[in-house]
Amino acid sequence: MKTVETLNEGLKREYRLIITANDIDARVDDEVKSIAPTVRMPGFRPGKVPPNLIRKMHGEALSADALNKAIDEGVKVLMAEQKLRPALQPAVTLADGYERGKDAELTVALEVLPEIEAPSIDGLTLERLTVPADDKAVMAKIEEFAVQMKRFEDAPKTKKAASGDQVIIDFAGSVDGVAFDGGTGENMAVEIGSGQLIPGFEDQLVGVKVGDEKTVKVSFPEDYPVENLKGKPAEFVVTVKEVKVPADTKIDDEFAKSLGLESLDKLKELMKDQVEQEHNGLTRTYMKRKLLDQLAASHDFEVPPTMVEAEFNQIWQQLEHEASHEEDPEAAKAELEKDRDEYHAIAVRRVRLGLLLSEIGQANGVQVSAQEMQRLVTQAAQQYRPEDRQRFVEYVQQDALAAAQLRAPLYEDKVVDFLFEKAEISDREVTRDELEAAIEADDDGHVHGPGCGHDHDHDAKPAKKAAAKKPATKKEAVKEEAAEAAPAKKAPAKKAAAAKADDKPAAEKAPAKAAEDKPAAKKAPAKKAAAKK
Repeated sequence: MKTVETLNEGLKREYRLIITANDIDARVDDEVKSIAPTVRMPGFRPGKVPPNLIRKMHGEALSADALNKAIDEGVKVLMAEQKLRPALQPAVTLADGYERGKDAELTVALEVLPEIEAPSIDGLTLERLTVPADDKAVMAKIEEFAVQMKRFEDAPKTKKAASGDQVIIDFAGSVDGVAFDGGTGENMAVEIGSGQLIPGFEDQLVGVKVGDEKTVKVSFPEDYPVENLKGKPAEFVVTVKEVKVPADTKIDDEFAKSLGLESLDKLKELMKDQVEQEHNGLTRTYMKRKLLDQLAASHDFEVPPTMVEAEFNQIWQQLEHEASHEEDPEAAKAELEKDRDEYHAIAVRRVRLGLLLSEIGQANGVQVSAQEMQRLVTQAAQQYRPEDRQRFVEYVQQDALAAAQLRAPLYEDKVVDFLFEKAEISDREVTRDELEAAIEADDDGHVHGPGCGHDHDHDAKPAKKAAAKKPATKKEAVKEEAAEAAPAKKAPAKKAAAAKADDKPAAEKAPAKAAEDKPAAKKAPAKKAAAKK
């Protein structure tokens, strides 16, 4: 193989590779020898088919396979010989006019990761804001839980349902007069005004009473997950079987016992643990934000443009998606355009932080153990159907980028924990409101970008839609710059999504081609198709 460097500009590299016809032909010979024992042809005993006939029968496929293997190996050799660390998958192009029996000329174009000087981690100072889990906070949590556990009691049969009441209904839906999968259900409980169903559905249940039959007319949202129902007008014939009204919930020992606990004191004990966990999570979020701000302020280096563009594109797609749910989508999108440059700066920051955290982790021996990785794979496999879980495990084992994407959040957490240990930390007690305000504050004027979040709802209900959200402001956007640090050898940007309460640098992602082999995520039964948001 012959190699010539044709471009070396900043982080961009380009090479011309020539794989000789002799090399490709030798690979074909090896493949012929490999498959010969299994080839069958009339007139020949198994394993006795002459090589020239095998070439004649399978020559084109064997040559294509040999060329692909030669290209893969050639690119690997190039990376090793030139000591290249690609930022993204190299773009490999076969020159026009290639024919079997001729040398293959390739162009390999890529961006390399920057050489980062040993990151400075000395002098880090952080303030740990702590919130005590006092009785007031515990009781507030119990009251919140009691609302979620709200009970309903039977109302008189003549009672007309109002907002806040619960109705038990049977329903049968149709689009253009044709029933659809998941469009029917029985004994479904609906709290009017809860927003759990398609917009407009619950409003039309106000005033119904036991025994009523009502035709509810709605339209499926444009972003409804079932393709053939998106944006379609639908009718649901609803039969009202019961009307219930909210029952008072008294927080006492009996309430605790209804939850399977011994007493209210035991419930308080459990809720105190939950409140402490929430407070600790908020404290960590605040500290991580400040840690990342210090790292970003003290390190500046060129980042691969393609990584930045990939990160920006995914941030922008999410923001446009949110804008499309505004009352005036076009105005919301026009407002977004004004801040395009600042969101691009967010992408730069996220990619730089991802590479920086990765470098710090590698320089200080931070690792994810085999046991930890196995636990991650096992947990992730649970999102798939039982029959697909082993396929998912094999997929992760065989695809390095998929494994890296799965590993990234835990790896980043371990790097952050390492840095917390190195930092000088002071403590200050605050209220929860003060801590949440500190997390939201945009103290130093930098902006954050959207992170990653998914909301899954598989309850069996005629579809509901999440409340429309305004496009994330620059203060709200990118609050997750640091949930996944990209190991420095591979780092396509992780998909951005709705803003959350943590910082998230750009993270690794398995290449698109791998998705074809990945088992499909588990789905709700067909009868529940209308149940998703």
